[in-house]
Amino acid sequence: MQGHVDRDRVGGVAWLAARGDSVERGTAGVLTRGSPEPIRRDSIFRIASMTKPIVAVAALVLVEECKLRLEDPVDELLPELAERRVLVDGRGALDGDTVPARRPITVHDVLTFQLGLEAFATLGLGAGPPQPQVPPGPDEWMRRLETLPLLYQPGDHWLYDIGSDVLGVLVARAAGQPLEDFLRARVFEPLRMIDTGFSTTHVDRLGSCYTADETGGCQVFDPPSGQWTTPPAFPSGRGGLLSTLDDMHTFGRMLLSGGRLPDGSCLLSRASVDAMTIDQLDIERRGGGPSPDGSLGWGFGVAVQVRRTGLGPTVGSYGWTGGLGTSWGNDPSKDLVGVVLTTDAFVSAFPLPVAIQDFWTSVYAALED
Repeated sequence: MQGHVDRDRVGGVAWLAARGDSVERGTAGVLTRGSPEPIRRDSIFRIASMTKPIVAVAALVLVEECKLRLEDPVDELLPELAERRVLVDGRGALDGDTVPARRPITVHDVLTFQLGLEAFATLGLGAGPPQPQVPPGPDEWMRRLETLPLLYQPGDHWLYDIGSDVLGVLVARAAGQPLEDFLRARVFEPLRMIDTGFSTTHVDRLGSCYTADETGGCQVFDPPSGQWTTPPAFPSGRGGLLSTLDDMHTFGRMLLSGGRLPDGSCLLSRASVDAMTIDQLDIERRGGGPSPDGSLGWGFGVAVQVRRTGLGPTVGSYGWTGGLGTSWGNDPSKDLVGVVLTTDAFVSAFPLPVAIQDFWTSVYAALED
């Protein structure tokens, strides 16, 4: 990891690999290029799409309380998604011919990204890299979403990644409180994830986030004093959270231990964790899904390894990446939690940046069974 900083592939990075009580942590680089402030263990990062599994856990808490049911239509809580029309040609124009949806959208469709919808930046729905201060509040956000036809029939196609934003609204309405409040009370506080949230006042621990410029160099996407220092109108379940190395380790360990908290009590049942972390798409039969080579299926908010492709995660491993430069995964067969957080956004989803690839290669190469 230090080598990637030295070659300026990333400005700063923090990483962790843990098997049971054996934990290896490290840091390299600085919070902001040109500044002397180093990355530390408690540095705060924009975790982008690693928000998705956290919001999925919140939904499963409500499923266990019977406030949500996986096969129920979402119509009562999300009337904006009731009686939808579906494009005849999902790849065509949005004003093309439509037909009625064959069935309602269910909670399961939302959790597995099979609700048939994609976001569009022109409607201010937050398509593209996370920009917390752009989308409107949840009710207006849903009103705008209501104007879009479904691209595909519910349950027919996996479409990344508006499902998690819809899920965030669904969780809030089912819980009867804002998403950020429910996450804090039912996920973050029980897990003692003290630095995870949709904004932070700890600007001294939040570095800059960088994207590639036209010359192959980097430019600031968001400075420490930028969009994550003010609570957003729309707390994005798609990619709005900030977190730290230790907080994500705690989250990963909870899932790896079958939903148990550090004190031995349960945040989730093992049944919920099992359902969340198996392939819900039947990816080998249907195709599609989160990886071009078909090696990844999709559970509830997480990718699931259905075929091993190299030195990395074994079949049954699960986790996800964040496009602003982060990656987390659990490998139950190795009793492994891995987290790597960087200051530099991905140029593309596949292949992953070299620094992220090398982290996982190094972790697996270091395992001694």
